Amino acid sequence: MGFRFIHSSDLHLGKGFGTLPEDLRGRLIEARHEVLARLAQAARDHGAAHVLLAGDTFDTTGPSDQVRRQAATAMAAAEGIHWWIIPGNHDSLAGEELWRRFADEAGPNVHILRDPAPVAIEPGVHLLPAPLPRQFPGHDLTAWMDDADTPEGTIRIGLAHGGITDFGEDFDSSARIAPDRAARARLDYLALGDWHGMLAVGDRTRYSGTPERDRFRHDGRGACLAVTIDAPGAAPRIEQVTVGRFDWSAPVLDLSPGEDVVARFRALLPPDRTARRDVLLRVVARGFLRMAERGALEAAARAAAPDFAWFDLDRAGLRTEHEAGDLDLIASGGALRSAAETLQREATDDTLSLERQRVAEAALNRLWSLVQEG
Repeated sequence: MGFRFIHSSDLHLGKGFGTLPEDLRGRLIEARHEVLARLAQAARDHGAAHVLLAGDTFDTTGPSDQVRRQAATAMAAAEGIHWWIIPGNHDSLAGEELWRRFADEAGPNVHILRDPAPVAIEPGVHLLPAPLPRQFPGHDLTAWMDDADTPEGTIRIGLAHGGITDFGEDFDSSARIAPDRAARARLDYLALGDWHGMLAVGDRTRYSGTPERDRFRHDGRGACLAVTIDAPGAAPRIEQVTVGRFDWSAPVLDLSPGEDVVARFRALLPPDRTARRDVLLRVVARGFLRMAERGALEAAARAAAPDFAWFDLDRAGLRTEHEAGDLDLIASGGALRSAAETLQREATDDTLSLERQRVAEAALNRLWSLVQEG
């Protein structure tokens, strides 16, 4: 049967989602709390009694009392499940008050790993944690694992948070984790956090990704990893398990004149309309369209938008080809026709800045849409 566990990270409990609409923010915040129960259920479903959280369980070192205590309560209530937690760069050990209170509020099945030292979590299984003492530790915190002593025949599992390469967003290059740490430290598995999508680094090292998505960089719903290690030295068996509620998706829609743009657009939408309520969708439109085609796309996007938790049609890469008859659809004469002609000239005038051309093009498209809407 071997040793089975769930590997997760980057829950970012308490994340505020301040740039999104208020009603959606509340739903996203709640989904992050609910994922604790889904992780516990994933453990039960896979015959595991341990959940390893590889950093950034909290979004900051100062979450609200409600966020902290409710997380502790949810973990403590997961009967038969042990939680093994290292602080990450967002919730490092510098947040002494956070971890002191969390430890007081959590049950005996919740283990905060504060020291870089082997911990026996089951007979024959040792965890080698690398908790972050502060946001920017300044060195590779997994280096100690190379010389860590564990009994002969022990399964060795590393637990760390940080990048093996530059992930951006305040990346601390001085703390870069050696990509071959699993081999150097004779680890059967190295469970990493920091990157919010699942990433394989060789056969024995994984970033689990966040169990509840929080951005468009990683499409789909959040997941965790169910890992089985049959014996010391055996290759780990790893299964990705979807546990997230919200689906973040940013498909690219490449367009050209003469296509059925509405059909192309609708083909990107989830067929189950009831499921769209939990989908955040950004359609990235690129290419060229005629004015009437662009108007049809805009109308289809407006019609679909209310189905979704959040919707956006990204038009930054979409240009409009104006034909001779397009202006006639706006006005045959008068001030409106004169304004349309001025905007068309500016939109195609290469002596103007690209920004000014785009502004004129957008204004002309909007003018056309207003006229069509009556």
